[in-house]
Amino acid sequence: PFRQVNLLVIRQYVDYLVSKQNVKNIFVNGTTGEGLALSVQERKQLAEEWVHQGKDKLDHVIIHVGALSLPESQELARHAAAIGASGIAVIAPFFFKPTNKDELIAFLREVAAEAPAVPFYYYHIPPLTGVKIRVEELLDGIKEQIPTFQGVKFSDTDLLDLAQCINKNSREEFVFLYGVDEQLLSALAIGADGAVGSTYNYLGQKSNMMLEAFAQHDLSLARKYQFLTGEFLNFVIKLGFGVAQTKAVMTFVSGIPMGPPRFPLVKASEEFIAKAKAKLNSIVWPTD
Repeated sequence: PFRQVNLLVIRQYVDYLVSKQNVKNIFVNGTTGEGLALSVQERKQLAEEWVHQGKDKLDHVIIHVGALSLPESQELARHAAAIGASGIAVIAPFFFKPTNKDELIAFLREVAAEAPAVPFYYYHIPPLTGVKIRVEELLDGIKEQIPTFQGVKFSDTDLLDLAQCINKNSREEFVFLYGVDEQLLSALAIGADGAVGSTYNYLGQKSNMMLEAFAQHDLSLARKYQFLTGEFLNFVIKLGFGVAQTKAVMTFVSGIPMGPPRFPLVKASEEFIAKAKAKLNSIVWPTD
């Protein structure tokens, strides 16, 4: 288990994402980055390094500043604003949970107010937070409460909720970024604007090709990419696939040492790594 964050690999990481995966927008200190397992100081260090190394290379660096404690979340929001982050995002607190829309908005509003010039995103991930307040409901009147509100990182399989959000967003005030990688094509079909996800670290180029095929109305080609991504994820999920295993996959694909996770997560087994590597190498992509 890592004892401290490794800031030295971030420059190499940025260059890899840009040159090899055609990824130019980064979401820092989220689920895959183990943001909630890090101290406030570690989160600040990582945010600073990503913004610094991404200068003139990345288009957007959005910093996740959500925390269980409102003062900590506010401190992280102020810090993100000070270092020039492109945006901030916040999950719902998940120990003492908001039980309705008004309670959740009150929390989000207090955080957003600490970075009044920075675009604000709600990070909706009910499978991990247990906060199942529908986003469709949350969006009603939210701009009056949170003037900087920009959109949602929607990491849930409830496509009905997402569709209702997009349907109500006829003036296109808000951006909807989808977070369930194996269902991205479905989300695009109902109007999602883009995606934030872990597989884009190592399948970013393939996912961009799917986005391009969809934009060109080549649904058959887009489906091929989505099905192949799904084939890999379906395989590794059956083996047990989480943040630790994602780090292992990214390490063998990129050659950049992602390191082990922090307890209570434990590192991926050698058996998992061997099987995942063989499976990924066996996939024949449309451009291969």
